[in-house]
Amino acid sequence: MGDGPRPAGPAAPLLIACALGIERLALRRGRARGAPGPVSVLCTGMGPRAADAAVTRALGGGRAPGTAVLAAGFCAGLSPGMHPGDLVVADETRGTGGPTACTGTRLLAEALARAVPVHTVHTGPLTGSAHVVRGHERAELRATGAIAVDMESAATLRAALRSGPRPVAAVRVVVDAPEHELVRIGTIRGGISAFRVLCAVLPAFYEWHRSLPLPRR
Repeated sequence: MGDGPRPAGPAAPLLIACALGIERLALRRGRARGAPGPVSVLCTGMGPRAADAAVTRALGGGRAPGTAVLAAGFCAGLSPGMHPGDLVVADETRGTGGPTACTGTRLLAEALARAVPVHTVHTGPLTGSAHVVRGHERAELRATGAIAVDMESAATLRAALRSGPRPVAAVRVVVDAPEHELVRIGTIRGGISAFRVLCAVLPAFYEWHRSLPLPRR
């Protein structure tokens, strides 16, 4: 979807979906600094099936028409030169149901660059996996053009749109990269860096949310 000027002050709420308790902790810590408007954090559980089920429940039955949905959390970077703490803004997510285009990618990337200026923001396709990716699988996924992989974003956005038209986006913090795999000794430090970055991204999420067009009545 486009990145042009939009009216401020969306009436619909924002749902931020993450998979893990540690991700929810980071996001809630960031939210404690103050959220402009109705924002909720949903912990879906790990994996695409859990994400699909949780988002479908949260948005089902017409209870939240027009709610913007943003998938957030950690990911594995696929591109050489990525480091823990780098940010990935999906221009599309790729899963078993095909690609899902994201809303306001450029604006979101620019807002994140302002919010976390010491970390690199990467933009491109975010692919899904049903398991943790290691070794040769990382290179195979990179060959498809994807820049990062996680287990829940594609399922989250697919379920959100299945429940009705709405803005969707995905932002992930790199916790594991080709030269910095978490299985190596000493890379816990990278996980701490990624956690701190996730604590700091909420202002950019709010800026993206405020930029969205008012939902149609």
